[in-house]
Amino acid sequence: MLPISLFTLIPLTLTSPIYPAPTSPYALHPRQLPSFPTYDDIFSCPAASWPPASIGDLLTPQLPDQELQDLLTEIDPARIAAIIAKLASFGTRHTLSSQTDPVRGVGAARDWIAEQMRSFAATSEGQMEVTVPSYIQPVDGDRIPFAVRISDVVATLRGSVDPGRYYVVSGHYDTRCSDPNDFECDAPGADDDASGVAVSMELARIMATRRPAATIVFAAVAGEEQGLYGSQYLAQSYKNASVNVQGMFTNDIIGSSTADDGTKDPYTIRIFAQGSPTTESAAMARVRATIGGENDSAARELARFVVGVAENNYTQMNIPVVYRLDRFLRGGDHRPFLEAGYTACRFTEPNEDFAHQHQNSRVENGKQYGDLIDFVDFEYIARVGKVNGAALWSLANAPASPRNVTINTTLLSNDSQFKWLASNETLLAGYEVLWRATGAPFWTHAIPLGKVDTATINLSKDNVIFGIRAVGKNGYGSPASFPFPG
Repeated sequence: MLPISLFTLIPLTLTSPIYPAPTSPYALHPRQLPSFPTYDDIFSCPAASWPPASIGDLLTPQLPDQELQDLLTEIDPARIAAIIAKLASFGTRHTLSSQTDPVRGVGAARDWIAEQMRSFAATSEGQMEVTVPSYIQPVDGDRIPFAVRISDVVATLRGSVDPGRYYVVSGHYDTRCSDPNDFECDAPGADDDASGVAVSMELARIMATRRPAATIVFAAVAGEEQGLYGSQYLAQSYKNASVNVQGMFTNDIIGSSTADDGTKDPYTIRIFAQGSPTTESAAMARVRATIGGENDSAARELARFVVGVAENNYTQMNIPVVYRLDRFLRGGDHRPFLEAGYTACRFTEPNEDFAHQHQNSRVENGKQYGDLIDFVDFEYIARVGKVNGAALWSLANAPASPRNVTINTTLLSNDSQFKWLASNETLLAGYEVLWRATGAPFWTHAIPLGKVDTATINLSKDNVIFGIRAVGKNGYGSPASFPFPG
């Protein structure tokens, strides 16, 4: 097996393959991954092969170590199916529905999710805490016609080494029909979004008995369909408490890979990653635009990280990065985290069938409408769960991304000089400079540095994109930090 690192380093030789040979762990599963390119393939395009520098080592994705492999094998499609079936059985989980009926409505769903999360926490030897934070949302003149309590269910697995660093995964447990304010109709919400809640719950069950270095939060939020209220409350609560949330994923509509025309793509999950942060100052945004950093927001570095650790045959999934906040005319629970200044991305199935979202259950002209469990693929959701599990575990057991990373722009030079805030965290082994051509979507090279806080690289900052990442003693690497002039 290749050494474990966020990307395995391979010396630059134009005859070596970038990816492992067919006898590697990539060949352990029946899924056919796209043909992996050789160096000759990569450099056959003049734009992709410029500048013709051989500084550093070429990278391949990080494969899961044995501990992570064992974790991923525990994700159970049958358990996911049972969770979705139970959530659908509450009739509706509309935010405005009953909060006191024991068998129907959003309150019954909330209480059941909390009960299940507490049963997982009971296996954690005190390391997982389950809370149900809530508030009263007043009338908003739109989708909240009367004041209503909005409750999130939050299971927090405390980190064993760096508990102050948080990673969050969530799905929303509320549902809707064709009329967003109709809280009496049946709205089973199997795909949107019992599928996402099932991933949060299944990962909470599996990880409760394990000891990640950093803290992982497994959440089920409400109020999404009425205006992202539950996630907004959770994100703002973390911000008000100065919680160091380093990454957040929402899983929303991850239950089916079949499009409205019957097209099937059961081995792909999209990840949406916002570009330039809307929370940046105008001055910072101008600098980012000047230096060409629009494609290197923290959200896009997080998405690159996910591809690096979770697109392999242990998950059996392809993970295309979509360079935008979300789909057109849609919104998701990652947005309030982004607006709070945190780093967040969204997972969504590749081909949505809008007849099975936000629809009253009915048959019309021989076509079944409604978000029914009949249209959900539990094996597919389990694979999406593996992507999330690989990403969260790899994040929580790597060092934190470097902070205050700068590049010297005070002098004309064909060298590139960097500095960053040194860390004394226990996990840290050293740092690496990453680089790629300005037109390349992913990092292609790494330069190991050791445990330092400055570096000078004989490669012009005018010609490539740079990043700095931390590497742990276990070989796990962090998401890269993009350097700004300083």
